[in-house]
Amino acid sequence: MRVLAIDTSLPAVSVCIYDGDAQQVVVRETLPMQKGHAEALMPMMERVQRLGGGFASLDRVAVTVGPGSFTGIRIGVAAARGIALACGIKAVGVSTLAALATPLLFSADELIVVAAIDASHGNVFLSAYNSNGRVLTSPRLISLSDACRLLATGQVIATGSGAEGLRETARALGQEILVDHCEAWPDIAAVAKLGAAADPETAPARPLYLKAPDVTLSGRAALPRAVS
Repeated sequence: MRVLAIDTSLPAVSVCIYDGDAQQVVVRETLPMQKGHAEALMPMMERVQRLGGGFASLDRVAVTVGPGSFTGIRIGVAAARGIALACGIKAVGVSTLAALATPLLFSADELIVVAAIDASHGNVFLSAYNSNGRVLTSPRLISLSDACRLLATGQVIATGSGAEGLRETARALGQEILVDHCEAWPDIAAVAKLGAAADPETAPARPLYLKAPDVTLSGRAALPRAVS
């Protein structure tokens, strides 16, 4: 199975082609960016496809569905659906948190693996897994202090942009949380691998929004926030 993987959910645009039979990435590209995901995505996909065998070689499209940027998620999901429709293949959705956690799974001996994305104002988007990949805490928006209390029952290793905030809050509460790395976006290879294993019937390419955006009413309300 050849999978086109797309991630525009956080401050980067990433695309790769993954060969599931050989279990290797054929070609990949990542560009860090805060804005301009829509303008960067299509040229990047064209470059990757040109080097990776073309759209006709694909069997599936995988895309991160959140949590993350409202705009970024919509861009990635729309692109994935469009390519799947044009190629007559399935599009599947991959949790951004699961993709962040994947590189730490199956190697963290008996540790709870936590993926945390900074959601600002003392909050994180968070999901927790055991070392075998079983979901312990489903994706949610939670305060740093509540997250630390939730995770107080085991030894934790965290990753993602919210990991340092978790560690600092845990220390203030007398706990210890390990931090492996604090990547601001997931490894696109992890997105591809999860997409290859996903069931299209239970993993639709549909945005996962854990909170509603702020809405502008007259001149006094805030602009939509950058994360979902």
